[in-house]
Amino acid sequence: MKRLLKPLFSLVGLGALSSGGVLADAWVPMGAAPEGARLERMLASPQHEGEIFVNPQSMFNDYTGMFTTFGESRPTTPEMELPIVRSKGEIFQTSPDSGLRVTWLGHSTQIFEIDGVRLITDPIFGGRAGPVDWAGPEVWYAPPIALDDLPEIDAVLISHDHYDHLQQPTIERMAQWDTQFIVPLGVGAHLEYWGVDPARITELDWWESTTVGAVEVNLVPSRHASGRHLLDQMRTLWGGYAIVGPQNRIYFSGDTGLFPAMEQIGERYGPFDVALIEIGAYDQAWPDWHMGPENALRGADMVNAKSFLPIHWGLWNLANHGWTEPIERAIVAAEKRGMPMYAPKPGESVEPVSLPDLDRWWPELPWRTVEQYPINTTKVPAE
Repeated sequence: MKRLLKPLFSLVGLGALSSGGVLADAWVPMGAAPEGARLERMLASPQHEGEIFVNPQSMFNDYTGMFTTFGESRPTTPEMELPIVRSKGEIFQTSPDSGLRVTWLGHSTQIFEIDGVRLITDPIFGGRAGPVDWAGPEVWYAPPIALDDLPEIDAVLISHDHYDHLQQPTIERMAQWDTQFIVPLGVGAHLEYWGVDPARITELDWWESTTVGAVEVNLVPSRHASGRHLLDQMRTLWGGYAIVGPQNRIYFSGDTGLFPAMEQIGERYGPFDVALIEIGAYDQAWPDWHMGPENALRGADMVNAKSFLPIHWGLWNLANHGWTEPIERAIVAAEKRGMPMYAPKPGESVEPVSLPDLDRWWPELPWRTVEQYPINTTKVPAE
């Protein structure tokens, strides 16, 4: 069920697709299927079995419990205007003193400035999380920095092809940039279909790397899935990134549930100056698809991170928990672990070497504690 929901209302069913209007609207955003040499490389991947990519640890789904919490009263979307830090990118005119700066633009979109290289991850600039502009979750605010006001970007990093991480209109505009695109196996087919020069697309398998300037970009495993419509589920690879510069190191989780190889990531590429790990969009019925706040902080320890910035929250309603619940629980979990943490406002820039004091910029709302609503990951040994 979650595999169908995650493309975020991309298709209701094949019958809906038969409607000419729906099909016409969704056809280009759904992307393209890999073929030729790209497909051959996918088939040769150790992560590929049969016709799909697989996780070393399967993901549990409680199909009977999918809808048990629907209808509960909790604010799943903001009822206030959020304090967005809006700018035209003035901060990028000067380099960070520490050599490492992160600017969070909401959800999983952030700009990394690391050792003279500038990267952007999973760029989303407005619109819905779906293939049509009239269905699917709507963003809660306009981009803190307009796409046209972004600084020069050395590389665009994509974690996987779900609609809340890979947005066709944004990629079509970025295709005009003089920049590189780094993606998991198979995802390059979408980009090429949307106008990106294939010479500027680098596709990686897990544990493979490429360089951007003096920085090494490594695609690392994650425990998740992929797909943009009903017939392409798990057909392209997913992953996170370990970004290793001469002086600084970043871990970006992409979408993931907790998995044992996070310790291997830390051993190979850590210690990380900062880990950006997803905390939102979780449910007991599908505990392995996303972390949940407590598992995110455990994951930060597993990858050997020095500090933590929460992502994958605060832009869309993608699950049935209160919209402030992920960040409230993450704060508690970070305090228990003694992990330095900061929760930036959308559009805010921070240097992890000197995180400011926590600023609770969201309202005080009811939320469930981990004791009230634990997310129990499967197939991972308990601490």
